[in-house]
Amino acid sequence: MSKINIGFIGAGNMGAAIIKGISASPAAENITLFAFDPDNSKVESLKEFGVSSCGSEAELTEKCDYIFLAVKPQIIENVIEAASPAVTPNKIIISIAAGISDEFIVSKTIPDAKVILVMPNTPLLLGEGASALSRNDKVSDEEFNVILDVFRACGKASVISKDKMKEIIAINGSSPAFIYLFAKGFIDYAASVGIDESAATELFSQSLIGSAKMITDSGNSIEELIKMVSSPGGTTLAGLDRLYEGNLAETVRKCCESCTQRAYELSK
Repeated sequence: MSKINIGFIGAGNMGAAIIKGISASPAAENITLFAFDPDNSKVESLKEFGVSSCGSEAELTEKCDYIFLAVKPQIIENVIEAASPAVTPNKIIISIAAGISDEFIVSKTIPDAKVILVMPNTPLLLGEGASALSRNDKVSDEEFNVILDVFRACGKASVISKDKMKEIIAINGSSPAFIYLFAKGFIDYAASVGIDESAATELFSQSLIGSAKMITDSGNSIEELIKMVSSPGGTTLAGLDRLYEGNLAETVRKCCESCTQRAYELSK
């Protein structure tokens, strides 16, 4: 990789997580990092990772080859408008804002704008992220692979069709919150029957990790994995019967649909 400048407009949790992932990656020696945030203390806290501060969105855009819009969708329009005077056809804009389309970014910058859309998730903070990426047709394979490698340095990354970037939010972007709520039910139950919370948390968390590995590495379907745990007349089937009775799968589907609907409401 030749030397490149990567900048972040927004240095909150997600921006910081990606910066940390870049700084820990093998490509770090070829990357110079910049950041701008209205709260300059956030940028200052990232200087140990080699980040240089910029005074405005436009200054950062002018200096960088790749510009991350690491802000919430509610404020992204103002951010893009502030950066747009410095956008040229050789700049690559990367948005991690839920629901924001590449067409919207193009409409607020230049007709030939190169745009990559990313839906990351908060486990990026631990280098265990799950990120979905897409791009518009102005972005070359070489340019796209730079950003794909960034997210692979922070966990797992998959390329999907850009017309599914709103639907994917429920699957990887918002799903950690849904999983945490699910986990809370088990840990609260443990407390109610007098089991030490730290022991319950450790055991259930490892069960989540192990179950995920079984999904990805065992070669079995999810239906087969359920059967592997479910002895006839045993404890697991007794619990599963209550989950089926409560229509857990349908509840999850409705949860995902609500998440997607909100993404369309936020879309620009």
